[in-house]
This record gives sequence, structure tokens and C-alpha cells, in this order.
Amino acid sequence: MSTLHWHNSDVEVHRLVVGSYDNNVFIVRCRHSGEAVLIDAANEHERLLDLSQALGVRRILETHGHFDHIGAVTAMREAGYEVSVLGADAPMLADVGYDVLLDGVEMIEFGRLRLRPIPTPGHTPGSVSFHLEGTPLLFTGDTLFPGGPGATHFDGGSFETIIASIDQLLMPFPADTVVLPGHGLDTTIGTERPHLSEWIERGW
Repeated sequence: MSTLHWHNSDVEVHRLVVGSYDNNVFIVRCRHSGEAVLIDAANEHERLLDLSQALGVRRILETHGHFDHIGAVTAMREAGYEVSVLGADAPMLADVGYDVLLDGVEMIEFGRLRLRPIPTPGHTPGSVSFHLEGTPLLFTGDTLFPGGPGATHFDGGSFETIIASIDQLLMPFPADTVVLPGHGLDTTIGTERPHLSEWIERGW
């Protein structure tokens, strides 16, 4: 499929870019069972529904509650998809709703795959990244991008907190870890790690 972004013998990762903010939406699929999850129901719900039905999506995981990442949540829930979000960002979904509060600890299992949630506050209080166990893939939402951290000037944002999240929780991953952010292109931990002190000095 034209949306196929990364794969090996066990996993398919599909990527769509949607909405006026060019949000990345990722679908992670187990090639053995056909079960999948969708990360960030951002916008263009018709496209997301079509692909979700084709790829066996079972549930939706939100990396955080900003409006540009939840624009398709209402339509996806109406179609029967369960939406999960970390508790600290749940109030941001008050208008669109959610179904499950992630505790930030419990593994998310589908087919033979396991996604490990990593609470990474700073961009929002309830921002969460996801590591796909057994692969080099790290989905970082708006916490880490090529060239630095996500914005922290919104309500609930904290530059000091996002830097701590990146430094303590993401930078320890191996250098070849592939970072799949909420907007823009992929990068790697090895590419970004040497620049952490520069980000701290510039203050954004």
C-alpha cells in the first residue's frame, strides 16, 4: 500500500499526513494476526476510517490532547473505535470524548506486538510516547522532533519538563532508534542526542 512507511517480518507501520497542520497519523499492524492500533486520530476521519477498516485497527491511542491531534476522535468513536489517552490530558478531550485512561505503565498488546507507553510530559502534562517492543521504533508525538523538542508555550507546557522527559526517557534509547514524530519527517536518537545541550541553551 502507498501508506506503508516501515516494515519487517512482524510489523507494518502505515503513515498518513492529514489536516492543515500536516499531522502524522500512524497505524501499527501485526502481520501475523492482522490486528492494529492507530496513533493520533488527528483529522480527515474519512481517510482514517477507510484505512482503519482495511488494516484491522482495534483501538486508537492519543499521544496528547491538543486539538490538531484529536480532530477525528468523535467520528472514530461513533464508528466504534475505542480511544485511549493519558489521564493528565483527558480534560482536553472533554468535547470529543474518550473511552480508556492509559495509566502509563500497562503494555498495549495487539496480535504478537507490544507497545510500551512512556509518559513524556512537557508539551502537555499528559503527553505520552510509545516504543514498539522488539523494534527500533519510537513514536514521540509532539515531544521530540528532528531538531528539538515540541513547543511548550501553550497552557500546561513546560520547557524544563520536556527537556527532562527527552533527556531521561528518550535519549537513553540506542542511537539507531527511529523517532516517528507527530509532524514532519523521521529522525533517530543518534542524530538528535548530540544537540540536547544546544536546545537547552537556546531555550526552546
